[in-house]
Amino acid sequence: MELRIQQVCILVLLVASSADAAWAPHGMVASEHVLASQAGADVLKRGGNAVDAAVATAFAVCVVNPSSCGIGGGGFMLIYLAHQRRALALDYREVAPAAASRDMFVRNGKAVAELSLHGGLAVAVPGEVAGLAAALHRHGTLPLATVMQPAIQLARDGFPVGAHLAKEIVQNVAGLRSNPALAKNFLHPDETPLVAGETLRQPELAETLQQVARRGPQAFYSGAIAKRIVDSDRAAGGVLTESDLAHYQPTWRTPLQTSYEGDTVYAMPPPSSAGILLEVLGMLRDDDLRALEHNSPTYLHLLAEAMKHAFADRAQLYGDPDAVAVPVQRLLSEQNTLALRQRIEATRTLEHSAYGSSAGSGDAAHDHGTSHLSVMDANGNAVACTTTINTGFGAMVVAEGTGIILNDEMDDFATQPGVPNVYGLVGAEANAIAPRKRPLSSMAPLIATRDGKPVLALGGSGGPLILSGTLQVLLNVLDFGLDARSALAAPRIHDQWEPPVLVVEPGVPASTRNLLASYGHTLKEMPAMGAIQAVRTDAGVFEGASDPRKGGEAVGW
Repeated sequence: MELRIQQVCILVLLVASSADAAWAPHGMVASEHVLASQAGADVLKRGGNAVDAAVATAFAVCVVNPSSCGIGGGGFMLIYLAHQRRALALDYREVAPAAASRDMFVRNGKAVAELSLHGGLAVAVPGEVAGLAAALHRHGTLPLATVMQPAIQLARDGFPVGAHLAKEIVQNVAGLRSNPALAKNFLHPDETPLVAGETLRQPELAETLQQVARRGPQAFYSGAIAKRIVDSDRAAGGVLTESDLAHYQPTWRTPLQTSYEGDTVYAMPPPSSAGILLEVLGMLRDDDLRALEHNSPTYLHLLAEAMKHAFADRAQLYGDPDAVAVPVQRLLSEQNTLALRQRIEATRTLEHSAYGSSAGSGDAAHDHGTSHLSVMDANGNAVACTTTINTGFGAMVVAEGTGIILNDEMDDFATQPGVPNVYGLVGAEANAIAPRKRPLSSMAPLIATRDGKPVLALGGSGGPLILSGTLQVLLNVLDFGLDARSALAAPRIHDQWEPPVLVVEPGVPASTRNLLASYGHTLKEMPAMGAIQAVRTDAGVFEGASDPRKGGEAVGW
């Protein structure tokens, strides 16, 4: 079976020699675009806290990185409040329309991938605006209009197209040409793509954002904008209704947490897949990773085997916790993680069916356009926020007259048991389509604290590569003592259990690959895997770094 997650690599640039990094004394923002990071840093400078800055950055990145995210999508936000010494998780993931059905993408007994990726049926109810507004209302200090102003200005006045967006436009040019509402923004009148350095203006999106800034999220979820979203979706074959939008609500959830190397690591709970990262940490807790040496064959084999166990559990057991019982606490328990660690062999892989907490009991499960931002402020608050419209330019559907690119998050459901989605991830009953259900996501924001103070906030983009990339950057910092720049630039591996392939970046040496192959791994090289954004503190100084695989830049104050 061909490794379908190779499609994700079109979202990332070839690995540069090192990550872009910044240092500052008062606060830091790391995102996938320097203008978005600057928007957040400016908010910090004017007295805003980490939540204010995160919301400003998120709205801005939705403008400057429109192939990856937007207000027609949704996301997760993990917040650490210093004065309360506690973490909060906000789920503003998209939900299936009320008219969605289990077999809505099945034709003649087979799932049709195109239906869940492009067109109206692929669109889930957007949560971005409601979620960002909810975070700001509860834990921000500045008005919505204030933090949205940078995004409005970028949409109205324009900005230079960057290398990543230019590449995305070229790679999606056929779809853009087929949709006049997309073509008028991203193509010239002769239908040639905008190129890096040219100015992109989105006046309709600017007006939409201005209405939200004036009237709040109700401007998006009811009235003229909502009607245009619904009309455009249904014209493209979808089933969204104005009632779907009116009923949308973000959900505050209890974060997952675990102790690791003396630190506390907080993670987004389901429908995020971040729990599998804590499951891997549980498996590795008693290993001296430093003694194994960074990216040695022994370390990478151990990491890959632990990933396979965790991804197998994701496949079989993860879904929307409001719709199915996800046994996260059992999976993260010391009893379970120790049992899994004991099944990892030192120099060989296991049979495919032997991975996971329920090995041998049945099914297998499995997430393009996504963007992450990390923020810390001088008061010890931290935010890790991941936002998405799923694949590049989402469903290729624009709400007419609004500039809103709608998501294709319905592909993140298991459209049919055992059938891979665009990322090669397969799903089981827990992630089956149902009305008003949230699809499982690979978005995995994390925050690590030490003695009650945040030391690292991170997360990424790239479908399931988010999980392996975030995990390795976390271990690079906590176990191997790397700074953010070095932690991001280091070569990565990825193994999601199904398909049974260990993916490696070019920086993994041939000698290491040969040993891994001798242990039983089937190896495949990918030019670059995922894009992580990290902010850390060290001796009272903030360091921010953006992944060289996708660009971006950290900005501090």
